[in-house]
Amino acid sequence: MTCNVLVGGGWGDEGKGKCITYLCYNDKPNIIARAGVGPNAGHSVEFHGEKYGLRLIPSGFFHKDARLLIGAGVLVDTTVFLHELDYLNKYQVRSRTYADYRCAIIEAKHREQDKASDYLSKKIGSTGTGCGPANADRVMRVAKLAGEVDEMKGYTTDVPLEVNTALDKDKDVFIEGSQGFGLSLYYGTYPYVTSKDTTASTAAADVGVGPTRIDEVIVVFKSYITRVGEGPFKTEITQNEAENLDIEEYGTVTGRRRRVGLFDMDLARESCMINGATQIALTCVDRLYPKCEHVKDYNRLSQEIKKFINEIEGETGVPVTIISTGPDLEDTIDLRSELL
Repeated sequence: MTCNVLVGGGWGDEGKGKCITYLCYNDKPNIIARAGVGPNAGHSVEFHGEKYGLRLIPSGFFHKDARLLIGAGVLVDTTVFLHELDYLNKYQVRSRTYADYRCAIIEAKHREQDKASDYLSKKIGSTGTGCGPANADRVMRVAKLAGEVDEMKGYTTDVPLEVNTALDKDKDVFIEGSQGFGLSLYYGTYPYVTSKDTTASTAAADVGVGPTRIDEVIVVFKSYITRVGEGPFKTEITQNEAENLDIEEYGTVTGRRRRVGLFDMDLARESCMINGATQIALTCVDRLYPKCEHVKDYNRLSQEIKKFINEIEGETGVPVTIISTGPDLEDTIDLRSELL
């Protein structure tokens, strides 16, 4: 059995959806469990030419034999949850998607509080999805739980029991985090952060898995870095400079234009250290180095890219095992076998 955790190394938007798609398609885990804050973070998934934007259901949904679970640490907006069940109906997700009965529920009042707060909406740059106020209610022990609301009837389970039982039976579990290290409530650019920790340790705790059961921690970095919302960004470049590099991106949840910067090696080192990274996935290499687009063989990459990868490995002490050279699944260089 294996239990692997994937998390973002920056401020989100690292291409986790593509990495999850690739890993779940090739490794075919028995359980794919969603960790993280809640529907304030979106994963973009492209599979067989079709694109999906998801905020709650695990991004490995296309693997039809996998059970799709949402850990107790994740906030659930029932409107988003039920919409995604319909949205992904062709993949038969309704019969295999369950949230832990202890998930806290985002109510309409939480979304209203989020949007009405000038501090959250204007200074911090909140997504307005109600996650901060809902987490505050959870801390105050007044939040409603998934097992208590009618909308979730038939869609709840004991996620830690399912996950740990699967591991006891030598089955494979994949835990997908959301957002990124730089948005951690503890380790990010406070106060311009999200409403909880976003590291691999918390992702494991979100779904009820102890640290001794984790095999690999995969941290995802984009070959440049972006963030949505306010906050420090020491390697940021102007939008004109980004356009000259042909980089223009928008947030999956908010639609806001992403701020763009150069790869931040200091952030990468700290992210790998605190997450306990054992592997790095590097995405969007083709955006910075167009000549490597669709390359599937490491040996065919330019010396410039190889030097960049070697620098990342040298600075972080973590091997780069997944290199994404385009949006399709086939546009991936997989070096994991070299670790064996």
